This record gives sequence, structure tokens and C-alpha cells, in this order.
Amino acid sequence: MTALAIRPPDSSLSSARKAAILCLSLGEEAATELFKHLDEEEVQILSKELALLPDVKSHVSDNVVEEFHQLLTARNYVTMGGVDYAKRLLLRSFGPEQAKRLTDKVMLSLETPASFETLQKTDPQQLAKLFQSEHPQTIAVVLAHLDTATASTVLQQLPESMRGDIVLRLAALQTVSQDVVKRIAHVLNQKLSAVSGMGRSNVGGVRAVADICNRLDRETMRLMLEQIEGGNPELSLEIRNLMVTFEDILLIDDVGIREIMQRVDKKVLALALKGTVEELQNRFFSNMSSRAVEMMKEEMDFMGQVKLKDVTGAQREIVEVMRLLDEQGVISLGGGGGADEYVS
Repeated sequence: MTALAIRPPDSSLSSARKAAILCLSLGEEAATELFKHLDEEEVQILSKELALLPDVKSHVSDNVVEEFHQLLTARNYVTMGGVDYAKRLLLRSFGPEQAKRLTDKVMLSLETPASFETLQKTDPQQLAKLFQSEHPQTIAVVLAHLDTATASTVLQQLPESMRGDIVLRLAALQTVSQDVVKRIAHVLNQKLSAVSGMGRSNVGGVRAVADICNRLDRETMRLMLEQIEGGNPELSLEIRNLMVTFEDILLIDDVGIREIMQRVDKKVLALALKGTVEELQNRFFSNMSSRAVEMMKEEMDFMGQVKLKDVTGAQREIVEVMRLLDEQGVISLGGGGGADEYVS
């Protein structure tokens, strides 16, 4: 069978631009169906490209559709009969150069996620430390195979002097030999396994951040957590799970509340409850006698206007007691109350 005369793909077009041109060529109905299979970030990127897309000449559109057809054909060959089967059919259909390019590209999309699974799960800060001794081209290849959130976090952790070179190489990166990709993943995975504490299971740093957050005023804490969440939602959630806040009072049972009240000065408690929501106040009031509640409310009224930082300070003092009791097993911040169960 004679190899088909096919133009090489247009390297001047980005992958996103090609995807936009393909959507335009497929028509509205098919493009709508395609969008249903994309994640939110991909939809945003593709929508932006479609909005900015200039008039596309027919030969450019034809080439993009043809390239997509080639890749789809190559992928089908690989999944049906394996790499060797695909190579034989692609060689007969497209010639040696195009067959190799298509096979490499398809294999890259099919196999590299497993090769980089360990790296994907590794803490980005630790990856950045590992990468500082690697060649920029190696780093660019790895970042291309990590999800965008992880890749961006790793890039931010790298020295500023390295970032420009890596970004340029990443932008220029197209097809990489599957063997090269596998070798890079293998070597880096070996280096990771040789260094203790490189995985995500090390939560010492996260614990430290959670402790710092507990000592900040509420607004600063909120802004800090929002900033972290914007760059790394998983990390933000992990920090929140390790944190203790004054609002966690709602998670503690009556026995635990009474344990806290025994260890907190009444004036500190009155100041901490000043201006808080009724639900929080009632968690304490419901564990006090009517006379004690009356005296507490009088104390709060007598204070008049108080500085927000003083209220926050009093709440932090109670949070410290909560954290200590939780660590001792006297109370449980997981909603289970005290360490002991009681029956009447």
C-alpha cells in the first residue's frame, strides 16, 4: 500500500488553537457534545480560543481536521492491537516519519500518566527541591506531564533564575520520545524513593501552618486560607482539617463544654462571647445555671464596647484550652465529645 502524501502538522498553531479550529469545523452540535467531556479548565481555555479565533482559511482547517483524524486513527490502532500493530498500519498509511510521530504522540498520552503517578502525588515543594539539580529540559518534560495545578505550584517553588529557561522550554515542547519520558520518570522515581519524607504523608509543615492560622485574627486567617485555596485547594482543606477554631465549640458535647469552662476564667469567657452569634453563646449558657447565665450576661453588658482584637485574643485563649484538651483526649473536636462515655 502506498504511503499517503500528507502535510506535516502546522507547528505554528498551539494545541488550544487547533482544538478551537476543530470545534469550528465539526459544527455546533458536535462541538457541544465534545464540550460535555471536558473539565472546567479545558472548557475555559477552549472557549477563550474560540472567542479570539480569527477567520480560518480552508486549508488550515483541513490540515487540523486531518491531523486529528490521524491521531484518532493511531490511537485506535494502538488500543486494538498494541504498539507493533499500530506501527505497521501507520507505516503503510502515512509513511515512516509521520507514523513515528503519531505513535510517539499517542503513546505519550496513553502511558505517561502511570509513569508519573508517584511524582504527581509528591509534595510540590519537595519536587521543587529535587528539580533544582536537574537539567531545565528534564524539568520541562516532567511539568508537561503533571496536572496544571501541581505544575504551577512546583514552578513557583523553583528559584527565579531557573523559571524563565524552563517556561521557554515548556512552551517549545512538542513530541517527546516515549523511551525518553519513561527514563526520566524512572530516574526521578528512584531519586524520590532514596530520599525519606518526600511524599505527601509528611504533614509537619501543614501542621505548622494550621497552628499559625489558629493564632491569627479571624480576618487575616480567612484571607490567608483563601490565598492558599486559590493555588492549592487540597492543601487548604488539609490545613482546615488540622485547625481548631472558636466555632468548633459547636462540635463539642455538653461534657466537653463543662471541661472547658472549668479551665477558663469567667471574664475571659465573657469577653470571648461578646458579639458572637447566639448559637455559640447558648452552647455555654445551656451548661450553666440560670443564675450563672444571668451573671455572665451582666458581665458582658458591663464591658460595653470592646476592641475586636481583645475578643479575638480571648477566643484564642479558649481555643488553646480546646486544643490541649483534645490532645489529652479529654474532649473530641471530631464531634464525639469527651473521651469517656456517660450513662444515666
